[in-house]
Order: sequence, then C-alpha cells, then structure tokens
Amino acid sequence: MIEDSPGNDHLLGHYHGVPLPSRGSGYSGYLPDKITIYRIPLERHARTPEELAEHVRRTVWHEIAHHFGIDDDRLKDLGLY
Repeated sequence: MIEDSPGNDHLLGHYHGVPLPSRGSGYSGYLPDKITIYRIPLERHARTPEELAEHVRRTVWHEIAHHFGIDDDRLKDLGLY
C-alpha cells in the first residue's frame, strides 16, 4: 500500500504482520500481512525520479526482510540498511 505519510518523516515504510519465524502451529485468524510505503518521506529523500525508484525498491525489500524475520540490526550487518 502507499500512504502519504506516517507522521514521522524518518519512516519510509512499515511491515504490518507477524514475521514468518514467529508463526507457530496455532497461527490463524490474523489479517493478511501488509507493507506500506510512505510517499512524502520517500519523495523528500530523492532528488531525481531514478533516486525515488531506488529508494522505493530498497524500502520494499527492507520491509520484505521483516516479513522473513530479519531485523534492522541484521540488515545493517548484511549492509542492506
């Protein structure tokens, strides 16, 4: 999903859901996972359309990593954040 702003210009995207490694055998009844990216902060970080596309790409991959249970510290260790 795309929203204008989270109210915090430092947040570019957000994963809403339960990461895969945290799902147990009783996992059911939850809403589907969702990734939201925030248009205004992303546009503020980019000077060109090409930079905007790169920021969007990196943000979506970052949030997908959260879906798989990879936290920000591990992303930093991998050089992806």
